Amino acid sequence: MELLKDKVVIVTGAAAGIGAGVAKLFTQRGAHVFLADLDGEGVKKTAATLQAAGGSAFAFEANAGSRDAMANVVEDAFKRFGSIDVLINNAGIYPRHPFLEMTEEQWDTMHNINLKSVFHCTKLVMPHMVRQRAGAVVNISSVTFFTGLQNLTHYIASKGAIIGFTRGLAREMGEHNVRVNCITPGAIETEGERKLLTKQDTDLFMAQQSLKRRITPLDVARVCLFLSTELSDAMTGQTLNVDGGWILY
Repeated sequence: MELLKDKVVIVTGAAAGIGAGVAKLFTQRGAHVFLADLDGEGVKKTAATLQAAGGSAFAFEANAGSRDAMANVVEDAFKRFGSIDVLINNAGIYPRHPFLEMTEEQWDTMHNINLKSVFHCTKLVMPHMVRQRAGAVVNISSVTFFTGLQNLTHYIASKGAIIGFTRGLAREMGEHNVRVNCITPGAIETEGERKLLTKQDTDLFMAQQSLKRRITPLDVARVCLFLSTELSDAMTGQTLNVDGGWILY
């Protein structure tokens, strides 16, 4: 089903992991996808793979926390297709630092990439969506906002702020028929995770899930698809866990 046929989608943090999974699924569903990532080579490689499979994909080396860098992405998308229909705010980092050793620079870097990127990217696309009286924004937060986790206080603070941003903006944009929702992924099996966690770590996370399997980028991408299409037309301001039943509410 081409649920996103000819829709114009911007995905940040799209070189790998959840972002690449979203880009792949969305091109398969007929969207024109603009992939942005600091990893220029990685995002070009991902876009090339999607193009080779017949997808409409465009790669940009861009820092999602930089308004100017993301303005180039948004402008290019609008010039090519005349609309911006979906924004997936996925860009994020998660270096671990004990709070007592954390520097102000580490705190600021985390919030600039994880939170300010959401502000800049959403501010850039929202005028197009308001003018169209249609659009969907999906923000990627984290289940750690509900669980807490050691050495990630700065990360969890940034991800919790994204949930607040989602709720506030959903109230403002509802009258314009623009929907804003959020996903809180759990422990997702990605390239980045494998660099940071041991098998013992991931086994511990999985033991806390109701579903006893690893959760993948495709699992998150499918919920992004749901929140980006007519399937969720009556939903806004919501936060959905994609965590294998780790947190239940």
